[in-house]
Amino acid sequence: MEETESEWQPQGRAQVREQASTTSDMMVDVTAYFGFVGKGSSDDGRERSITTDISPTYAKQILELQAAGATEEDLHPLVAEAIAESYFTEWGTRAKGLRADFTHVVSIEFRF
Repeated sequence: MEETESEWQPQGRAQVREQASTTSDMMVDVTAYFGFVGKGSSDDGRERSITTDISPTYAKQILELQAAGATEEDLHPLVAEAIAESYFTEWGTRAKGLRADFTHVVSIEFRF
């Protein structure tokens, strides 16, 4: 059983990661302090808990950085961009030019 797990587990993980980088199958759960930069932003920064999809473009970049040994902190700017795209600007349909930054990350988790 151990031999089977050691042989198949990495292959299964690789398949899930590949699928996440080509489809909208990756989500992020994050609790952090979000601040905003952009014209027309009337929402003051505050701690938020957000769960949202991440576009395949960002998923691929995040997974590549993780594979290269990036720390969670290294990923924060990229994850903030991904969240701004999907959650705050609703895939570019509102709040054009809004940039979300987060600090004081309480938790961050990626799901497939």
